[in-house]
Amino acid sequence: MPTSNERDYQADFAVGIKQWARDDRPREKLLSKSQRALTDTELLAIVIGSGTARQSAVELSRNILNSVSNNLSELARLDLPALLRFKGIGTAKASNIMAVMELARRRRLSEGLQKKAIGCSMDAFEIMQPLLGDLPYEQFWVMLLNRGNRILKTVCISEGSVSGTVADPKKIFKTALEHNASSIILCHNHPSGQTTPSSNDKRITSQCSEAGAFLDLPVLDHMIITSGHYFSFADEGML
Repeated sequence: MPTSNERDYQADFAVGIKQWARDDRPREKLLSKSQRALTDTELLAIVIGSGTARQSAVELSRNILNSVSNNLSELARLDLPALLRFKGIGTAKASNIMAVMELARRRRLSEGLQKKAIGCSMDAFEIMQPLLGDLPYEQFWVMLLNRGNRILKTVCISEGSVSGTVADPKKIFKTALEHNASSIILCHNHPSGQTTPSSNDKRITSQCSEAGAFLDLPVLDHMIITSGHYFSFADEGML
């Protein structure tokens, strides 16, 4: 007697790629054209690999993307329980999706770290967004820079909830001094997607700015990161 997992596995292959309409064969399209010719739905279908007895992998992928308004950043936020809610998605397919999203995040991070120096807020955003932009809870990070504004290290100072996290200035500057940083950039995310700084954001910025001036270790900026946007205290003249 097959187990429930075995039955799901058998159902996944009930509709094979040869039975799909030609337009629903993303692997063939990739091989004959290129991966850039495929839609997000078709690319996700290749990651999933197969559909169910009632829908193809393309249809299943379309349902998943529709649930996140076709926003890949929102897709990256889906955890294992959220993915398993889709009929036809088991742990193997969910793991594939999560792995691809993580590879994409690491690629963006790698590209950002290859920059020679931080010259503006956008440079800092491109480095920190892959780390913070898609998180469902708040984290507070500090970028440690040398005299040429090159990155020495990025360090997570604290982790909190959806509504906030606590950043201790003592820990921030202890970390900076231990790594012989010449300046720092403060960064944290807002899972809500709103970039407006809170009163607590303003308070920690002021505290760290004063401490940095005293230690001759300036705070160059404090950035609030979301999936696609950011707020810069320095750009807004608030630092």
